[in-house]
Amino acid sequence: MRTDTLAKDPEQTALIAAYRKVAGPLIDRPVATITETIGKTPAPSGESPLGDLVADGQLAATRAADKGGAVIAFTNPGGLRTDLVKAKADGSVGYGDVFAVQPFANTLVTLTLTGEQIRRLLEQQWLDQPKPRILQVSKGFEYAWDERKPAGERVDPASIRLDGAAIEPTRTYRVTINSFLADGGDGFKVFREGRDPLVGIFDVDALEAHLKSLATVAPPAGGRIRRID
Repeated sequence: MRTDTLAKDPEQTALIAAYRKVAGPLIDRPVATITETIGKTPAPSGESPLGDLVADGQLAATRAADKGGAVIAFTNPGGLRTDLVKAKADGSVGYGDVFAVQPFANTLVTLTLTGEQIRRLLEQQWLDQPKPRILQVSKGFEYAWDERKPAGERVDPASIRLDGAAIEPTRTYRVTINSFLADGGDGFKVFREGRDPLVGIFDVDALEAHLKSLATVAPPAGGRIRRID
């Protein structure tokens, strides 16, 4: 579902309204403690602490074989609507704070892509975009890009790695994204080529579960996406 046009989609607007009605009584439910505000503002590379955290939550929710068997997760920066704010002195955050970050009722989708398809989707961050849309990536996945290179050639293929090993063009990988991206949202048409999709839980529920598992949460260190120009 397209996160920035939901108000124009009556079906999705109704879905969000229903979800908010259910979530209403849960707003103050304690989730975790954060050491500081975890922001969505990107570094020059395009990576943000909140993007890292959300992608990690999506991977954690779908890593098990019966949940999708994911090894990589991507999320779109436009789906992160506000920082995860440390508003209380003790750093505690509730469900309402988490919901404010991802209020769109997107579900997670895990599908199979080849290494070559992953390379192509990374290049789509600059191709046919009004401005670069840098996907946020889960821990263990990394790559480098160069603004000086022409669009379509900005990502160094040798730098695309998972857990230290090079992504192989012909090998397949299980990848988790949200339903907006799975539909080709933000121009990421490669995701529509994915095979064997498995629909999972809401993205906000994945983030909540991940925060609970960490208990005390600091902004991720970053360094997954490197800009080399």
